[in-house]
Amino acid sequence: MSEAPTDAGAENTVLDLVGVGFGPANLALAIAIEEHNANCAAVDRVNARFFEGQAEFAWHPGMLLDGATMQIAFPKDLVTFRNPQSGYSFFSYLFEQGRLVDFVNHQTFFPTRHEFNDYLGWAARRVDADVRFGTRIDTVTAVRTADGVVDRFEVRAADGTSVIARNVVIGAGLNEQIPDWATPSTRCFHNHRFLFHLESMPEPVHNRFVVLGAGQSAAEIVEYLHTNYPDAEVHSVFARYGYSPADDSPYANRIFDPEAVDELHGAASDERRRLLDLHRSTNYSVVDIELINRLYATEYQEMVRGSRRLFMRRASEITSAVETDTGIELSVRSRLDGLTDMLSCDALILATGFTPAPLHTMLGDIVGDGEQQPEVGRDYRLAVTQDSVGGIYLQGGTEHTHGLTSSLLSNVAVRAGEIMASVLAHRGKHGVLASVSAQETYVKSEAR
Repeated sequence: MSEAPTDAGAENTVLDLVGVGFGPANLALAIAIEEHNANCAAVDRVNARFFEGQAEFAWHPGMLLDGATMQIAFPKDLVTFRNPQSGYSFFSYLFEQGRLVDFVNHQTFFPTRHEFNDYLGWAARRVDADVRFGTRIDTVTAVRTADGVVDRFEVRAADGTSVIARNVVIGAGLNEQIPDWATPSTRCFHNHRFLFHLESMPEPVHNRFVVLGAGQSAAEIVEYLHTNYPDAEVHSVFARYGYSPADDSPYANRIFDPEAVDELHGAASDERRRLLDLHRSTNYSVVDIELINRLYATEYQEMVRGSRRLFMRRASEITSAVETDTGIELSVRSRLDGLTDMLSCDALILATGFTPAPLHTMLGDIVGDGEQQPEVGRDYRLAVTQDSVGGIYLQGGTEHTHGLTSSLLSNVAVRAGEIMASVLAHRGKHGVLASVSAQETYVKSEAR
């Protein structure tokens, strides 16, 4: 694996595939490519390169809170649902670390976030992939033949690196969603890099923190601050009346199954929206019931003792945030009675979610002005490239066409296989040999 950017502009090779970003989604794709290349003829090998803006592989390091567990079961790892025999499974990781028996004795499907992050890092170090870290991709431009057919793409990085590829797989991740009234600073910050912001935050003066949001991350941060700052008040501000529990019941969880992608993509758009709205409680603005119960018990015991540090500001909103020399002055308005409280706090943590990274800034006229959500084929290939030799695939930003698994770990293994199958099929369609057996392996996983 390459550790640093190099000048690839002088290379004449047309790559089969360029991956933009190297998070879990494109890591799963890199593993699928390695396994394909290990079992095919030399002429069928897929030549790929990945570009990642971070200096090294990292998966939400700012939210690796002590004791925080995964919300998905460990078999939904990088490979198992695509290839249960893969050497990159979570079980393989545990075996290599000498913890397989101990993990089984632990009797849980949900490892800590720390352990799953270590698994992802183990896979990233182990995979045979060409990854250029510290290189951010700025633009992807279509290269057309004389008769106007798109047959490849020029992928250009911020440092001037430029490569040509038949296919581009965009796994650029999500952007932090910041309220219009908030100005990010050392005291006002999104939860995405929470732990790093705490390290650089000025010394607390008011011994008061405010957390905005009603989801899992918000509740985890509320508990973390209450535990690690024993002299501080923690105010949780959310628009709901109280935290809502995540629906992780077996039938509701079927919305994350690989088969659900087929059904949702094939459904009428209004029916797809209806189902996604009905089942948003499986993922959005909801909290694990055990964490809800712990926070409630903590708040209740403080009521009993008469010494309050944890405050739940239900049905409330922040209307202004003014930073001072010693902290932040917040206006917190109750939507029930219209009254506004002024709170002086040391930090405001915005657990306000994410939005998909905009495609038009990178893809330009390939997708237009970005005002409308792009049409995406079942194989995650942009519809505007569906009839081209070259294709652009999306790893994320497809909730409107493929369902709730768009930006989640639940489906990374199967999705990587489906993208691989599509790349191979289109390559074979246009006169380049492709391994039919490999396509069948990726399209019809035994796990499905």
